[in-house]
Amino acid sequence: MADVAGPISLAEQIRLVAGLRWRIQINSLRKKNNVLDLIGMGFVSLCASLLIIGPSFAFYFAGRSLVSGGQLQWLAIPFWAIFIFWQLIPIFAAGFGSRFEFRTLLRFPLSPRAFYLIGLAYGLADFPAVASICWLLVMTAGATAANPSLLPIMLVVIVLIILLNVTMERLIGSWLERLLAKRRSRELFLGIFILVMFSMQFIAPIQRQYVKSNPNPGAFSRLVKYHAPFPPSLSVRVIAGAVRHDSMDIAIGLSGLTGFVFLFSALLWQRYASQYRGEELSESPAPSHAAPLRASSPLSRPHVTGTEQTSPGLLPPMVEAMLRKEFRYLIRNGFAFFLLVLPPAQMLLFSSQFAGKHHLIAGMALNADLFFPGMMAYTVLIAIGPAYNAFAYEGTGIQTYFTAPLRFSDIFAGKNLLSAAVIGFEVALCAVVLAWALGPPSIPTLFATIFALIFTVAGQLPIANWASLSFPRKLEFGSMRSQRNSGVSVWIMFGAQIVLAGISALVLSTARWSGNPWLPAEGFAFLAAAALGGYFASLQPLSELAEKKKEVLIEALCR
Repeated sequence: MADVAGPISLAEQIRLVAGLRWRIQINSLRKKNNVLDLIGMGFVSLCASLLIIGPSFAFYFAGRSLVSGGQLQWLAIPFWAIFIFWQLIPIFAAGFGSRFEFRTLLRFPLSPRAFYLIGLAYGLADFPAVASICWLLVMTAGATAANPSLLPIMLVVIVLIILLNVTMERLIGSWLERLLAKRRSRELFLGIFILVMFSMQFIAPIQRQYVKSNPNPGAFSRLVKYHAPFPPSLSVRVIAGAVRHDSMDIAIGLSGLTGFVFLFSALLWQRYASQYRGEELSESPAPSHAAPLRASSPLSRPHVTGTEQTSPGLLPPMVEAMLRKEFRYLIRNGFAFFLLVLPPAQMLLFSSQFAGKHHLIAGMALNADLFFPGMMAYTVLIAIGPAYNAFAYEGTGIQTYFTAPLRFSDIFAGKNLLSAAVIGFEVALCAVVLAWALGPPSIPTLFATIFALIFTVAGQLPIANWASLSFPRKLEFGSMRSQRNSGVSVWIMFGAQIVLAGISALVLSTARWSGNPWLPAEGFAFLAAAALGGYFASLQPLSELAEKKKEVLIEALCR
């Protein structure tokens, strides 16, 4: 049919794809779960807008005060802040961005240019992109309020910065997806990432030593010249040239920004061209001619001993098999495995700010008995997220669970056991990092924190299992983008975390009220036992619920 139809312009191709996506979105609202998901993401967007509004005031006053005061060299700081935010945050919050579904688009006779522009436009829908564009605009408004003649040149600079950042962000994301798709490159990348995170531990001592040996306040001015070739500094050079009416600085700055845009655009075009030709990222080996199989006699078959056939395990066979499957899913999923490194790395980064001084604010001692439970709760918040979408990577395999002779209680037990093991490992690793950098907490606080973690995890797992059955969402294995749970599941998780955190804070405060430091540990021990009992009691009702949610699971995961 594509040969019969006449040629379609580039703008018409983009308009048709946009109309198709809009129609798909409207039709999807006929389902109750999709409506709830949209409402949930609406609340998430509302909270995200509050995070944008706060820094907007700072960027506005920074642009206005620096331009009016003639301190244009300091204008590089907000430009660098926006540049780093735009490039780094999508790596850690990729699940909340709009994914460029090139496989779906390849079904349509799109031209390479339309394919490229649509993929680039998807980058403008990410939260970091929206936030950064808002901050650039308010900073432009502040600079224009101080000097109205800067408006035209500021708009040109902002357009170039937006094009550069969105192109660079899409290119980095595409490279990371390709890198994390292979096991060897993934292991190398993770090793380098851990090494970099560990090296950050030495930033604070080196910085203190440098400031002590170089108290000259003009050190920043000498440091700026090393950043001159980079886009944020080139932007400041253009603005400074416009203020001084220096056409040479304007030309050099604009030429540098334009060169960066063309460079990253060419690299991104090359990556999208590979995807346009049907590139498939997978760890599976390329197809090859298989060697002919030779018939073997029964005597040549491997002998299986009775120990291997009937070796008793600590877990029931179905639970053990599910645990092994989930573990292999974890180590083969590059992006999910990469996220496991983040909590310890963040603990290492946080502790590097306090190592050796043990203070939070000048004159205020850092109380490990308060800081330690808070950081452990933050680790649980990050690590327990996948449990709220336990069937995300099952795909069409979800149908096997309903046809094979197994119980969903065993499936949940295996999945939850791996989640608990991962959370326990993350918490233990983060605890070692914090204890090494800040000192260990008191013994009563340590036991209270351990029992509180058991209470929190065991109390959330039944809720997470229910959310996995009621609001499933299919995720692409090994992909970096669109790796978020349903909007309803996100709010259920936050609601459960808030309630359990409030209970935990109330129990911890009893030590101060009563003067008994062991009272929180005793209270959490009772709550942990009750939560474990409630978890085991919930497995059978959840198995019955799974039969009722069969159509929901198959429809969401098999499409």
